[in-house]
Amino acid sequence: MSDAIKGNILTSSGWINGAISFGQRVTGMHGGAVDPAVNGDDYVIPGFIDLHVHGGGGKDIMEAGDAPHIIAAMHARHGTTCLLATTMTAPPHEITRALKAIGAACADRRPGAARILGVHLEGPYINSGKLGAQPNYARAATLAEVQQLGTLAPMRLITVAPEIAGHLNLVRELSNAGIRVQIGHTLGSYEDGVAALEHGAAGFTHLFNAMSGLHHREPGMVGAALAHAQYAELIPDLLHVHPGAIKVALRAIPHLYCVTDSTAATGMPDGDYKLGRHSVQKCMGGVRLPDGTLAGSTLTMDQALRNLVSLGLSLEDASHRVSTYAADYLGETERGRLAIGAFADMVVLDRDLKIKAVYIEGEKCDLTDA
Repeated sequence: MSDAIKGNILTSSGWINGAISFGQRVTGMHGGAVDPAVNGDDYVIPGFIDLHVHGGGGKDIMEAGDAPHIIAAMHARHGTTCLLATTMTAPPHEITRALKAIGAACADRRPGAARILGVHLEGPYINSGKLGAQPNYARAATLAEVQQLGTLAPMRLITVAPEIAGHLNLVRELSNAGIRVQIGHTLGSYEDGVAALEHGAAGFTHLFNAMSGLHHREPGMVGAALAHAQYAELIPDLLHVHPGAIKVALRAIPHLYCVTDSTAATGMPDGDYKLGRHSVQKCMGGVRLPDGTLAGSTLTMDQALRNLVSLGLSLEDASHRVSTYAADYLGETERGRLAIGAFADMVVLDRDLKIKAVYIEGEKCDLTDA
């Protein structure tokens, strides 16, 4: 049996005004080309895809247990239809425990929850001199260890500091194994960044944050990204990155896409929460360590979309940056787009870009508490 919804639909070839029919996947689209700015109907766009999620709804992914399910359900209410559960730098046994829970959640998506596509391993293979909000358990990586961790949950993305001894060769080995490698939490130079890209690194973790900055005589890792990257993730909460810097990145990196870097505090009132082994405080719209360091965010992807539009992006461009580009980056050709045969992952927005409905693989989500 097929359902259908009507509105201004963002298809892979542009906007139409009409109807989209679907079961688990899109089965049909009918309508004519339209300028949605002059048509008063709702917007129907691809579901959001977030490749950097630490928590939400009071739960941190490192807690294991039912945390992945609760986090995935909270983000679904804000339009995220797929995500990568993102770990923190931690002792090996804590990472193992978290990955086992993520692996179980990947295999068993609950109703009303975003599809967890796998793991973003953000650490421990980072530079201890650029931890950001990561606990200090940074260490060098080995291929054998990564392969062992990959038996616990689908390993889709790994953040690596390429200047650490042995990591350049690992970048090539991981890339050859089909794992996306991102440069992040790094003190590496511009030259280190270029070398990592030449060895198969594909992107940058939360661009501008926790990496060596741009100076006109020392371009740093930010310079390597702006000069050479096709893809990079960025946190558009307007706290982590100044709007002017976001605009620089939008002009420089063709497929810049957005992530939340969300924490347990996302969707919760001000107060104290956990981020891995750290205690953090949510206040004034942000999450910080006791010393004031930003510690992830409280951003949701629907707000990320609205923030991009507030910076002057068209809704179509903003949609690509909260969905399609992330799907393309992971090689998820059946997600992040509304096309016949693609998964029916959709968000319905009103004219103020507020969520009216979310569909994950054709199932309508309960938006209570969104």
